[in-house]
Amino acid sequence: MLRARGGWQALRRCASLPRARRAVRLRVREALGALEPADAVQVQGWVRSVRSQKEVLFLHINDGSSLENLQVVADPSLENRDLTFGSAVEVQGKLVKSPHKMQNMELKAETIRVVGPCDTWSFPLKMKERHPLEYVRQFPHLRCRNNTLGSLLRIRSEATAAIHSFFQDNGYVHIHTPIITSNDCEGAGELFQIEVMEDLFKTATSTVLSKCPCDVELFHKYIAPAQKGRLEQMLKNKFVTISYSEAVEILRQASQTFTFKPEWGCDLQTEHEKYLVKHCGEVPVFVINYPYDLKPFYMRDNEDGPQHTVAAVDLLVPGIGELCGGSLREERLPFLESRLQRLGLADAYQWYLDLRKFGSVPHGGFGMGFERYLQYILGVDNIKDVIPFPRFSHSCLL
Repeated sequence: MLRARGGWQALRRCASLPRARRAVRLRVREALGALEPADAVQVQGWVRSVRSQKEVLFLHINDGSSLENLQVVADPSLENRDLTFGSAVEVQGKLVKSPHKMQNMELKAETIRVVGPCDTWSFPLKMKERHPLEYVRQFPHLRCRNNTLGSLLRIRSEATAAIHSFFQDNGYVHIHTPIITSNDCEGAGELFQIEVMEDLFKTATSTVLSKCPCDVELFHKYIAPAQKGRLEQMLKNKFVTISYSEAVEILRQASQTFTFKPEWGCDLQTEHEKYLVKHCGEVPVFVINYPYDLKPFYMRDNEDGPQHTVAAVDLLVPGIGELCGGSLREERLPFLESRLQRLGLADAYQWYLDLRKFGSVPHGGFGMGFERYLQYILGVDNIKDVIPFPRFSHSCLL
């Protein structure tokens, strides 16, 4: 009984003791944006720099949530040989106001745990070096630890969300179409107008600029210094619209010599598209009403002549060329049957004809090259540098 009573008393004493406060885990972005200091905070990330002085140890860590690093201030006794550039660490301590004007908060460390050491000699990314995009392209599994590619991933995420939000806010429903199909087709959808394409482009771009200002600024400062002004001009001005026939006439009258001679009935090449944008004042250009024989069977016949065209549209943007392509779809069954029979495709596309037989409506669709869109707003020349894991000839790393 005495032992039991003593045990109960010990339990009561333990219960009355104050419990250790559990540290709140924050991302680097959250820590930097905190409005008030906090006593118990835990931050995880990779070490971007280490500077040891006689009385203080400075670290800069980043977890990929922000372009800006979080400064960690610690006692030199917390330093160990594994605490190097590139190592993964977990830091616990107090979030306090930073005395430096360039940073709102800093973390005063109480414990530093190296979760994963890094061999700095063989690590291909070096501290305080601005690696060319061609260099980091060799290391697709590590290049997200580079500032430029880290920014790109955050921008891609916001751009994707902005595009989805645009359509959701306008009453569209997101569906997953087949990835593998026996049909040669592009796009699908509702009634799309040129204004929708322009609105999507401007809305998504404005969202990215507002939500990722520092990440976008990195590209506009170091990769494409003139791109910021071009984007501002694009957002202010209405896009230009010209017909395919007008485009060919502009190209024919150009003083520039093209590799591919512009002719009515031939597809526009990238050199033609870039010239048209330049001719129209370096703003995006819609080219509409392409030749009937140049486009797929499902594009709507304009019933014009003598130069027969379909209701198709391409959006051309500065420095890139074609960004979006779309059309009204042929909803009239007799027109569609006639063309499929001439092409010998009536049996293969019977399901497509069924869609016209059973309650068809006027409709259209367009597709946008997402990577080309990122190239344009960021000013990146090579499309490989806006894809997280690019695949190209003789290179399929990972």
